[in-house]
Amino acid sequence: MTDELDYADAADAVYRSLLDRVGEAAPEPRLDATRRAVELLGDPHRAAPVIHITGTNGKTSTSRMIESILRAGGLRTGLMTSPHLERFTERILIDGEPVTDEAIARNWEEIAPYVVMVDHELDAAGEPRLTFFEALTVLAFACFADAPVDVVVLEVGMGGEWDSTNVADGQVAVFTPIDLDHQAALGTSIEQIARTKAGIIKPEASVVTAFQAPEALTVLRDVTAEQGGSFAVEGGAFAVLDSRVAVGGQLISVKGLAGEYRDLALPLFGRHQAENAAVAIAAVESFLGAGTMRLADEVLQQGLGSVTSPGRLQIVGTEPSMLVDAAHNPHGAASLAAALEEYFDFDEVVFVLGVLAGKDVAGIVGALAGGGSRFIVTAPDSDRAVGADELAASVARVVGPERVEVAARLDDALGEARAWAAAAAKRAVIVAGSIVLVGEAIGIAADRDWGRA
Repeated sequence: MTDELDYADAADAVYRSLLDRVGEAAPEPRLDATRRAVELLGDPHRAAPVIHITGTNGKTSTSRMIESILRAGGLRTGLMTSPHLERFTERILIDGEPVTDEAIARNWEEIAPYVVMVDHELDAAGEPRLTFFEALTVLAFACFADAPVDVVVLEVGMGGEWDSTNVADGQVAVFTPIDLDHQAALGTSIEQIARTKAGIIKPEASVVTAFQAPEALTVLRDVTAEQGGSFAVEGGAFAVLDSRVAVGGQLISVKGLAGEYRDLALPLFGRHQAENAAVAIAAVESFLGAGTMRLADEVLQQGLGSVTSPGRLQIVGTEPSMLVDAAHNPHGAASLAAALEEYFDFDEVVFVLGVLAGKDVAGIVGALAGGGSRFIVTAPDSDRAVGADELAASVARVVGPERVEVAARLDDALGEARAWAAAAAKRAVIVAGSIVLVGEAIGIAADRDWGRA
């Protein structure tokens, strides 16, 4: 037990070291720094084949589905996603479980001298040292090579072309729906954003994409042709055939690249999750058999049937019902609203909302505002958070001040929301607007055992 505590302390120290670096809100648009670090380490990013995922919404859910299917098929998997909800080790999974504190501490100890070496080289060249996400990506590759794993499922942090994960060459490049987000870094149009994300398409890669806006689809198709790869798009090469509400989620039927798969249990809510599942199936088909080999039904049933996607329409409280969802842009908010309408029987909901700077508040609130929803606004625990009073004014401009309340602390916001929801039948609390806020809410709900019926 002492050793476990020591490793936990060591892992927390690693996280503090990472936090000392420039944060994820200010990524460096470069690959050379990460490439230099992995080169010094002996190229751990080439130790296993890679499935690379980018997009605007649905990346994490799709990544987790791909990983779960591959693991059900008998492969040892590595999965990198971002951001985390409660603890940073959630971002690096080995065989479906967060990397151990021991592995984090040991691998960081081994790579730290090389990270410092690259920092010194960057300093000498007048460039910023490795950022939080660049160093974390190097650490993830080291953990995967150390495990070792048979395949890495790699979620882009931001964009694609210059994201530090792009030092890896994905045999399969996967695109979830592309929409406007992070415009300051990625571009102000869907076409520009798609072009940045298309940077993960490598020579002769198999490209699998969700249904896209025409301007995004044109970019992805053109880049794939330039790189000499194969191209499969949802609605053509593969598709959701059917999605039916079921206890704890839905039953889906999918036309894959190599066959049809009927009545698969998916324990996630929302039509968008059925579409993510179709993308995941096509991605695995592309990886295992170049889209020509049908997957075993039992593998899909086990892989999808056991998948989780924390923070995505996750029920964290009962009596009253309380859900969290990581929707932080208008596209994600629209998917949340549609799922609430289709999968739940609530008469009234209150949204506990908190957002980070730079987000489209009007677009998010507009997507959630149907049915007379109430809003209790607060601020996530982040130096990038929009202040509660400022956010309240923005929300009021969309829905009117009579539907908006302010709570400076999330604790208070949840207390007010739960009291309101408990006062009448078929009311619910929905926490959304920021992944940071959702992570805080999950922790509070677990500490207070709100999920126990």
